[in-house]
Amino acid sequence: MTRIAIRPRFEDRLLAKFGHISTWVFDLDNTLYPADCGLWPKINERVTLFLMGYSGLDGLSARGLQHFYYQRHGTTLRGLVDEGLVEIEGFLDFVHDIDRSGLRPDAPLAREIGRLPGRRLIFTNGSRDHALRTIAHLGLDDLFEDAFDIVAAGLTPKPTPRAFEAFYERYGVDPASAAMFEDISKNLVAPKARGMTTTLVTPPVGVLDQREASDRDGREAAHVDFVTDDLVGFLAQINAALAAARASPAA
Repeated sequence: MTRIAIRPRFEDRLLAKFGHISTWVFDLDNTLYPADCGLWPKINERVTLFLMGYSGLDGLSARGLQHFYYQRHGTTLRGLVDEGLVEIEGFLDFVHDIDRSGLRPDAPLAREIGRLPGRRLIFTNGSRDHALRTIAHLGLDDLFEDAFDIVAAGLTPKPTPRAFEAFYERYGVDPASAAMFEDISKNLVAPKARGMTTTLVTPPVGVLDQREASDRDGREAAHVDFVTDDLVGFLAQINAALAAARASPAA
């Protein structure tokens, strides 16, 4: 007898992956704000300027060193620390001293994040201060319990598993009941291995991709459960599926 494989409805898949989630974890840069808003290039420029002043390099050489540190160590800061930098707070303050006036409150995003049941946390390779300032401009500051940053992670950045273990321990998070939203695929490997539901957030078609070239891969990777270029719309679908399940007599 011929068996016909019936694909589950997308709503059913959402419910299967998100129905048990009690902790919602979001990356910050290029995830909670639009990739084309110009914020990330400003940070990149400040990192280059810091390296120019710190090492005496010209702009092109400093940018090359920045790229090397990122590929070799995960972040420029980690590379600098491994080579003896002690003014960690000074680096973080300098590179995140940017104009955020171009960011506007995102009411639709605030609405959908606010509807998510349970705890909501930010996990960033940047600084906590940068995260808090940025979500304040986005009108999201009342929606998150806290922002876990590179300092709290012991200067060990994503995608290192140790950074995630520090995050779980600090907030008492059970990875099996948590979901992660992130714009870089490799940063979802460790959380997926610990049982988190993972979503890769990408720039919409036609929008300039500000990520490193190597960070644009991984859409089809096994550690990515979902891919979306519309975070608001995707969260709305999750919330609708959860609401329908709660309203169902069988729920």
